[in-house]
Amino acid sequence: MKNYTSIGAGLGLVVGILIGSVTNNVGLWIALGLSIGAGIGSMFDTK
Repeated sequence: MKNYTSIGAGLGLVVGILIGSVTNNVGLWIALGLSIGAGIGSMFDTK
């Protein structure tokens, strides 16, 4: 069984790093990407 919350958090982290490096605000976008990705992943993690 896959844990979609951790997959979403990982993808959100990568997207946050990419957006943060473009906007020169990596700290903000790492936190936003991680939290948004975990939220989206937890929506798909239903049984």
